[in-house]
Amino acid sequence: MTTADTLFHPELLAKYSANGPRYTSYPTALQFRDDFDIADYTRAAGDPGAADTDLSLYFHIPFCDTVCFYCGCNKVVTKNRARARPYLERLKRELALQAALFDTSRPVSQLHWGGGTPTFLSHDEMAELMAATREHFTLRPDAEGEYSIEIDPREANAKTIVQLRTLGFNRISLGVQDFDPLVQQAVNRIQPLELTTNVIRAARATGFHSISVDLIYGLPYQTVDSFRRTLDTMLSLAPDRLSVFGYAHMPHLFKMQRQIDAAALPSPQERLALLRLVVERLTAAGYVYIGMDHFALPTDELALAQAQRTLHRNFQGYSTRADCDLIAFGASAIGKVGDVYAQNAKDLPAYAAAIDAGRLAITRGIRLTTDDRLRRDIITQLMCNLELRFDEFEAAYGIRFGKTFAPELDRLREFERDGLVSIGGNRIDVLPAGRMLVRNVAMVFDRYLGTQRMERFSRTV
Repeated sequence: MTTADTLFHPELLAKYSANGPRYTSYPTALQFRDDFDIADYTRAAGDPGAADTDLSLYFHIPFCDTVCFYCGCNKVVTKNRARARPYLERLKRELALQAALFDTSRPVSQLHWGGGTPTFLSHDEMAELMAATREHFTLRPDAEGEYSIEIDPREANAKTIVQLRTLGFNRISLGVQDFDPLVQQAVNRIQPLELTTNVIRAARATGFHSISVDLIYGLPYQTVDSFRRTLDTMLSLAPDRLSVFGYAHMPHLFKMQRQIDAAALPSPQERLALLRLVVERLTAAGYVYIGMDHFALPTDELALAQAQRTLHRNFQGYSTRADCDLIAFGASAIGKVGDVYAQNAKDLPAYAAAIDAGRLAITRGIRLTTDDRLRRDIITQLMCNLELRFDEFEAAYGIRFGKTFAPELDRLREFERDGLVSIGGNRIDVLPAGRMLVRNVAMVFDRYLGTQRMERFSRTV
């Protein structure tokens, strides 16, 4: 059994801590090109060879009623709920534009609303968007699909949860971050425990398949004692999944983070103590450490997929659906269709102008090369399934793995000496001590890192 003692090695975490990608894609978004040829996207969308694969849909709802100082998401902070209406109308037009490119007999087995705050939309507006989605695409039955939405408990109540379940959502993800009042005040997210408890209880009562909660360690004024109370409270609510992210303080990139008092942030030693606490408490409570920031109950689909070597990563993080084409809707949303990544215009005016002109809002993207696909698959295997079998890649890509990646394997020898990985004649295994540093392991196979501005990435620890 994986425990805190096998996972957590402070001297190794300190040694390998560095800025690096989270690999929700490879190549990362920093490699997307402004001169991307949108014809590459439309060709990939119409590829008849994809007829046997399902579709995944992502909708970005950027609006938030208030700003959380730690947040690095693409968002629009406003109390004017009327701003949702023109955005909704454009999403509906974008649905029609995208549907025209695809064989819509391909079923949708995954759908996600993110933000921002998706429940910024009114109940009627949410129903309208889901109806438009079903008009253009075919969603699999409830038992066969993953239909998820991000919830801010300050923007939802029991009636909202019933509405979402009625619309077809069967998974929810709740933002919490920390229950401590001092921490909440410091990051401008006042969220009483009662709000979170009510949403979780309502989700259970209405038959949601999975409840996930986001927490953050490394926020201002957090201590080991205060965050232990948060963890213990959360464990009493027993969510199916927990994502416990390390706060990335990058005020040079995210203006609102300048509102956070850097002097109140935990020291590097305190961050490590917080991280150890997270691993100890969650693994002792029976959660499986999936990788990076994610924990899941052994019965959860993420844990089961990892055990079956079918876990995957996409732009929303870990996923159990590996082969879907991901169609993205809304400002800044990123899709993956075939060997193409494509991102919509990030700001609302540019997004609106494109949709109003009757064209897709894609402004950046990249078409993957054979080398990109190979390295993407390697990174995915390491980060998701914690192992890599050379023969599978040799059969799929016609290479001799040891020869093609001789420099990378040489670099991994230090990782092996430190007990992070094991390198055999035909495989690489990420050992328990390496699971918390799996981003570092993956970075060895990233050929773009030498050309990227590393300060744009968060720390790996």
